[in-house]
Amino acid sequence: MLNLLKKLRGGAMVGIGYMLSPLSWWNDLFFNLPIALAFGYAASWVNSNWFLSGTIVGYWLSNVLGILMMQFGAMDMLVNDEKRNLKRDLLIGIGGSTLYTLVVAALAYFHVLEVPDFLAAKP
Repeated sequence: MLNLLKKLRGGAMVGIGYMLSPLSWWNDLFFNLPIALAFGYAASWVNSNWFLSGTIVGYWLSNVLGILMMQFGAMDMLVNDEKRNLKRDLLIGIGGSTLYTLVVAALAYFHVLEVPDFLAAKP
């Protein structure tokens, strides 16, 4: 019974993590962008110039959270506790999400992806 609950928890984590991860192309509009905008808005309370950078950090964090949730959920479902390596799993999740965020930021910087007017830096 305990093993079944662990697998169900892992499945739920994989599902929610997938919604937050960069692996689903449509998730940004419904999940990651609202989270990132809320993070940027909260950062702009501290300093009004931090909205864009806060939005980027919020986007990165939502992607990291999604990847990590998928990893830990899959580990709950597939791997015994003895074979888990938390440090390695964290490094893979954070590294992959960081690389993805850097690619998206570079595409926006070089105008391959258009940034909405409300996110564009004001001169």
